[in-house]
Amino acid sequence: MLGGMHLVKAARAAVAACAVLLSLSACANAESAKPEEKVFPFSGTTLDVAAHETPTDLVATDREDVKVTLWFDVKGTNATSHSSLKNGRLDLNAGCSGLAFCDAKFRVEVPRGVKVLRDGRETDLR
Repeated sequence: MLGGMHLVKAARAAVAACAVLLSLSACANAESAKPEEKVFPFSGTTLDVAAHETPTDLVATDREDVKVTLWFDVKGTNATSHSSLKNGRLDLNAGCSGLAFCDAKFRVEVPRGVKVLRDGRETDLR
């Protein structure tokens, strides 16, 4: 009988694990996420953008500051996102860990004439 109890417990655990996975099976989609915007004052001539492998559009615009827009969708928990601008380096992070699926993308609008680097390397703007 003891072996039967272990089988019942194992079956319940498997069902619970499947329920968690099924609830996360709907993939995250940044395209459908509500955009979040953040604006940073900027007076430099070079901006180095570190997006940590998150898709990022870099766009030259007629503005004097740097505007970051983030689309971030998460299915699950343990999501984190932040952006900061210090000493000419724009650090962008969006991700999740554990039992979660997440999808993110950034759009960075920079003043025309600013030299933009992506992880220390020159890059083209749209």
